[in-house]
Amino acid sequence: MKTLVTGGAGFIGGNYVLTMVPRYPDEEYVVLDALTYAGNLETLKDIMDAPNFRFVKGNICDRAFVDQLFAEGHFDYVINFAAETHVDRSVEDPGVFLTTNILGVQTLMDACRKHGVKRYHQVSTDEVYGDLPLDRPDLLFREDTPLHTSSPYSASKAGADLLVLAYHRTYGMDVTISRCSNNYGPYHFPEKLIPLMISRALADESLPVYGNGANVRDWLYVTDHCNAIDMIVRRGRSGEVYNIGGHNEKSNLEVVRTILKALGKPESLIHFVKDRPGHDLRYAMDPAKIEAELGWKPEYTFETGIRKTIDWYLNNREWWEHIIMGEYQNYYAEMYRERN
Repeated sequence: MKTLVTGGAGFIGGNYVLTMVPRYPDEEYVVLDALTYAGNLETLKDIMDAPNFRFVKGNICDRAFVDQLFAEGHFDYVINFAAETHVDRSVEDPGVFLTTNILGVQTLMDACRKHGVKRYHQVSTDEVYGDLPLDRPDLLFREDTPLHTSSPYSASKAGADLLVLAYHRTYGMDVTISRCSNNYGPYHFPEKLIPLMISRALADESLPVYGNGANVRDWLYVTDHCNAIDMIVRRGRSGEVYNIGGHNEKSNLEVVRTILKALGKPESLIHFVKDRPGHDLRYAMDPAKIEAELGWKPEYTFETGIRKTIDWYLNNREWWEHIIMGEYQNYYAEMYRERN
């Protein structure tokens, strides 16, 4: 079996191939990544020389490049992690999100149709559902919850989901979609909440928290997400959407306080800032479908996962310090200069 993983130098995609390449040594994995600001080849250094792994630099929006890659690759499966993902950036520049997250998906699916790929899997997000009220803990997002987006980012991901399902119905493509709650864990780009708070707390810098910090997210350790995707790709029903959630709802303020306590830092570092436009109140996923159909269950609670995450950042300062200083963007050139 040969799998193309797009966006595989990013946070979740990187963790996916770091998990699957050693798990399935008889299967081949090819990562395609444009190495834009959030793609980091240093994430993949432990598997770069694995006999069942290959990295290719390129953009999923480049139709001619993608077509050639598929023609030469003979892929059985395509798993698309490639996306612009940061909500704040989408508010500032919606266009790049629409281009990558919708037109890039179209390019990939057209290549899948042309070259006979067995299954295309779209990695989506809980944000396509909009948000839930803070005072209704009984309400959860289910696969049939209407899409109700709040930002250019979530609108672009919802558009991609609808396009994938349309290709399934119109062309009979074998597709699956996963929508996951907020991930955290190793190799998370430092602009996101948890790694940002860890890095700033370690430097005794102020921790910016939107509004009053009451916004709630359902947190899932990234390896649990990767295992869920692996099950869906291999055994999920074609044309189906699967929600993935951790039953770990925490307010942003709770998360920040947990990090400060673990690092022995004072809560006086917390600095409340003006809220983000259209900031969703609460996300909460109902994973009953994937649990019943595929037997998936998360292995980590938030307490065990956040401790593991903090330890990773403490033990791998060089990785995230390179990002903060911008040095990680030189890694690709250095890596391939040595290989030429």
